Parts: sequence; C-alpha cells; structure tokens
Amino acid sequence: MNIELLAPAGSPESLDAAIGEGADAVYLGLKNFNARIRSANFAYSQFEGLLRRLHRMNRKVYVTVNTVFEQREADRVYQLLKYLANLGPDGIIVQDFGVIKMVRDNFPALKLHASTQMNIASARGANILSKHGFSRVVLARELALEEIRDIRDNTNMALEVFVHGALCVSASGLCLFSSYLGGKSANRGMCTQACRRLYRHDDRESGYYFSPGDLQLLEQAPALADAGVASFKIEGRMKSAEYVGTVVSAYRRVIDGLEGDRERSLAEGLRILRNDFARTKTTFYFAEKAPGAWLNPQQDGGTGIPLGTILRVRGSEGEMRGRQGLITGGPPLPGLGDSVRFHRRDDSDRQSHKLSFAEDEAGSGPEGGARGRWISIPQGFDAGDSVYLIQTRAMSRRYTPVIPNNLDTCRRLPGHDKAPELSLGAVKKKNGKTFPEGIYAMVSRPEDLFVVQSVRPIRAMAEYNRKTAAWLLGEDKPPLPFRCGELILVLDPYFPQALDSILTEEIPRLVEKGYREFVVNNPGHFALFRDMPVVRLIAGPYLYAFNRWSAAFISDMGTDTIISPLENNRQNWERTIEQNRRSQGFITVFAYPALFRIRADLGRVYDFGNFQDSRDEQFRLISERDGSRVYPEKPFAIIDKIPFLQEAGFRRFILDFSGPVLKKKDYKDIMNAVKNAAPLPNAFRFNWKDGFYTQEEGKKQPLPKNQGVMFQGSSCPQSSPGAKVGTLSKTVFR
Repeated sequence: MNIELLAPAGSPESLDAAIGEGADAVYLGLKNFNARIRSANFAYSQFEGLLRRLHRMNRKVYVTVNTVFEQREADRVYQLLKYLANLGPDGIIVQDFGVIKMVRDNFPALKLHASTQMNIASARGANILSKHGFSRVVLARELALEEIRDIRDNTNMALEVFVHGALCVSASGLCLFSSYLGGKSANRGMCTQACRRLYRHDDRESGYYFSPGDLQLLEQAPALADAGVASFKIEGRMKSAEYVGTVVSAYRRVIDGLEGDRERSLAEGLRILRNDFARTKTTFYFAEKAPGAWLNPQQDGGTGIPLGTILRVRGSEGEMRGRQGLITGGPPLPGLGDSVRFHRRDDSDRQSHKLSFAEDEAGSGPEGGARGRWISIPQGFDAGDSVYLIQTRAMSRRYTPVIPNNLDTCRRLPGHDKAPELSLGAVKKKNGKTFPEGIYAMVSRPEDLFVVQSVRPIRAMAEYNRKTAAWLLGEDKPPLPFRCGELILVLDPYFPQALDSILTEEIPRLVEKGYREFVVNNPGHFALFRDMPVVRLIAGPYLYAFNRWSAAFISDMGTDTIISPLENNRQNWERTIEQNRRSQGFITVFAYPALFRIRADLGRVYDFGNFQDSRDEQFRLISERDGSRVYPEKPFAIIDKIPFLQEAGFRRFILDFSGPVLKKKDYKDIMNAVKNAAPLPNAFRFNWKDGFYTQEEGKKQPLPKNQGVMFQGSSCPQSSPGAKVGTLSKTVFR
C-alpha cells in the first residue's frame, strides 16, 4: 500500500530524526503564519537548503501557512507566498480563505492542502475545497472510523489523518479559550493550552477536566489503510527530536508490514512506542466515543513518566551546583543528562529542564528507607512541585543532518512586494432584497424565542440543532412567535459526516416551509444549498473573515453578507470591510462566546456546571446530547459602542444569547441597554479593543479581560439561578 508517513519537523534536530527513521514527508513552518509559532521553525536559508536536499532524496516537504491573518498583514502574507512559489515545496497547509484566494489569483502553481484548522469533517467540505483547487484535506480529528470510510466513499480528495500525538478537546479550529485569556489566539498559532489547565468546581474538588490523552492509532493503522487514507500524520512540532524519531520508527514498521506480517510489525511498533514518554493513550472518537475513555481529570496536562513531587530543596542559585530537589521512588529515577519537566503545584508554570546534577541519597524517603535522588531544579520551583521524566540521555541518537553545513548559495528571501489591491465591490442584492438594518437576537433554544418576542428585534436567529429541528419540522409543537421570514437559522460550525445525511434531508424541507435565510459556518455547508436560488446565506463568524481577501473568497462562494469573527477587533474589521460595504456587514455586540466546542456529551462524565480556574475566573459547562460547550460567566459586550459603529457605517448588530438559558428580565435589561447605548456591568471586551497578542510588537500583554471595565451590580446574567443583570454603570477605560 502506498501510504505516506508524514512527520513533524519543528526544529532541525527533529527534521533529522524524522528523515533518519524513514518519514516519506515532513511538514514544517517558517517564522510567521503557522500554527506553532512557539516552535523553533526554520530560517529562510535553512528551508531552502533542506528543500533541495529532501527533493534529491525523493522526500516531500509541506509548509504550514495555517493561521488566519489580519488585513494589515496582507502584504507580508503575499510576500511569503511568492517566496514559496519561487522555491516550490510540495504543498502548503492553509486555514485562511484569504490565503486560498491569494494563491489562486497569483500563485496557482502552489498546491493547497486544507489544514485541520479548517474543520473539514465531511465529504461535502472536502468536495467544496476540491472545486477551489485543493488536492488534499487534513481531516478534523473528531471523527469515527465509519465516518472516515464514508468520506472516502464520497470524495476523490486525498485524505490525511492524524494518527499520533497531542489532542485538542475542542473541535478542530473552533477553540476560543486561549484568545479569551489574553488575545493569544489558537487560530494565530499562539495557543496557551487552556485545556491542559487545572480547574475546580468547588472548594474541595479540582482536576484537569478538559485534558485529553494522546492519540495513538498504531493498532488501527491497517483499518485506516484499508479505508483509503493517503497520509498518516504525526503531531509534534513542539516535541523533541527523540520523540519524533521514536514515533516515526514505530509507524514505519507498521506501514511497511501492511503487505506482509501485520501482526508481527504491529508488535514491533508497540514495543518501540513504549519509549515515547507521552501522556496516556487514546483512540479518541475513532473507537472511544465516550468521553470518559479519553479524559482523565486526575492526569495533568503534561507529558512524561510521573516521578512524584519534590520532597525537599537545598542549595541556591549562586552555588556551584545550583538549587537541588530531592525525589524518591522509581524505577526509573532520572540521571545526569536526562530531561525532566517540572510542574508548579498551583499549575502556574511548567518548564522542561536537562539535569546538570543527579546524586543518590539513601534513606531519604517518607519512611526513612526509600531510595532517593537529588536533582538540579530550575528557578521558581520548590517542594511540592511535580516532576516528570520526558527523555533519557540513552535515548539520544545522532542522525545525519539534512540541512547542508554550507548555505552560502541559499540566499532567497521574501521580497517587499505589495499585495494587489482588492475591492469587495458593490453590495449584493439577492432577489432584490437586503437584510434589514437593526438589532438581531440569536438563541440556541426554540423556547428562548418566546422570551425574545417580549422586545422584538428586527430579526430573530436560532441555532439549528437537533432540538430546533424537532420543533421546526415536527407536527406536535406550538407555532413559534416569529414567522419563517423573520427567523434566520444558524448552522453549527462542526459539520461531521454523520450529520450529512440528516441535513441533506432536512434543509430542503425547511426551505419548502419558507425558511430562506441561513448562517453558514463550515465550508461543507455551502454544498447543502446548491441549486437553491431562493436562499440567502450569511457567512458566520467561524468562517473567520479576518481580512478582505477571505471576505472576497467567501462572497464568491455565494454569501450575501458576513458576520465579524468573535475574536476580531474594531480596527481590523474596519480595514477589512470597505465603507461602501459596511451597511451590510454584521457585528456581534453581545455574546457568551463558546470557548470550547466539544463533540461529546461531557454530562456523562461530569455532574457540575460552574467551575473556575486558578485565577478565579468563572466558567460554565453546558452539556447536551449534541455536544458540550464551555462559556465564560462574563459576557462579551460592546453594546455601548453601537452609536460609534453606526457612525463608521455599520448597520446590523447581533445580540447572541445562545448558551445559558435566557430569562425575560435579563433580556429586557440588555435591550434597554441597547436603547440607551449603555455599557453592561460585569462584561468584557474580548479582543475588540486590544486586538491580538503578537510576538512582533514588543511582546506586550493585553490587559487581563476583567480590567477593561469597571462596574457595579451582580454577576452576569444566568451565572446562577435567579442572577440579576445589575445596575448599569459608566464604562471607565484604564
């Protein structure tokens, strides 16, 4: 079987290990616009050198350009794409529709691969991208084997599947948690791994509630091969060279054995993987759909073999041997040159460290007789902190370097070209209509529409989930307080193959009933409305129109207008949408952003709703049959900015009440705040004011989210039974 083994290359050492152990291809990032900004990545001369060398070895190189870019970054993205087009990698892995449009309009020789961040989980999504020039799709990781088989049967697109490595609890590309915590967007390569943090839901219980195990599909490799998967992808651009080499070696054995003794090659691969020093293993949704099988709140977010906690500390930074900590237990106990990871007991810091000191001490255990060892510890760690073994010195191997020593002839660099001017053109009118100006109210439950009618918005919006479908298409439900023409249906951004046949049957029925306006949030959604000229489509926030190029591409896909991404900021949205198009653009001015969107029903594992982190930030877990979401207790609100946005030319505003159950008094209070352009108490601005955190701009941190607004009153609506909105107060910016 001709299956590609694709390995991560986050550093030159990892590149050497991947190729040395038999990878057919590697994927890597340059210094910008890739989803692993914090990995070492490659200088331009190194990239040119390794590309030449690997092509001579008949190995392939894929470059990650898989983050969304802001409008002000269009020139730099254009320069990078032109540079890549001149050098000729075997493909670029992309997320942003703007990158797609730039490539298609200016660099058609570049081969496009859809990043897992694009959240393609259906054959419809793959086929839509195929029509726009893609040759491969990296499928979302939240899929079962049956779904992968079904996708293969319904598309000609080459399929790439993650088979090993770290997982995200949130659906691929849909996590907003890191961005919420300080503008470090996962969609910008700055994820701070909120899923690996310690949380508590009362004063007694705490856990790593959202930290999944590591994916391992080695034993399922034959089934994936038989299902027609073209490429087995290993996650790990942040991992060590030893890890990469170990995992590549294991999967190489299994792939090579597919045509022969599968059982023997699998046994060899499993033996090799005993030394990958990763988290506990899971097959995730592939075979373990129950979340209890891949979530372990007692296991912290780190990797490695647990060695216990530091018992005592001696020495100081100024001494020759430095500070040392005593650990007991084993085997194994780490030795000189081994690498360990330290975790602060309050989960405030984690740090990897190569041991510069290791010395045995007998009789140092809790009972006085256990064997112990003093090891060097980095500054900031102390007694009670946890220690994990992540790599032994004996594991280190030397591989033949891929990058040539002499890079004098590798001198190409991105130029200083300006991206071509791009205009979105005149406002579209479909069937002679435009969306009316005013306030739009969105809910996630049909029952909440009866609350919304108490102060009627210009239009109501409802999430189209299984409960909404049963209400709209059932025969035994009372009529809703909004006619078909007054209700816009919002499709969920996670569109798995298992839902395809259901929506394929339901969407035409809805259109026949008179529902003609829909919000699409996934590339696969567009195919559901083919040959339906009466339908008007709004591009939802999860299509991530962060720049004019992506907005133009999405418009060409058949949308009539666009909702600003929830992570967006004012300056970027104004740069993206030209003055003559702003009257049709939508801005969400109130929402409880879904920080995690999880396919599984976590109510089968956890019996709590409210929880908090180590900084006492409050969150809420809402679990239903359709899946689970995590929301902040404080809503995002820029209601008081509506007059300024109107002056800038925007005319359509969304109040998003999806998430917590909507109460009539809370709704009326918020609508009253809209009427008076008053700031909401106990709300936050998300990234609207400060924008994204960027490494290029002085390493500065935005203000914590709870420092942007001073307020009076109680906690946010629905934060607890009977909670009040509180007294509105004047916004004061620090």
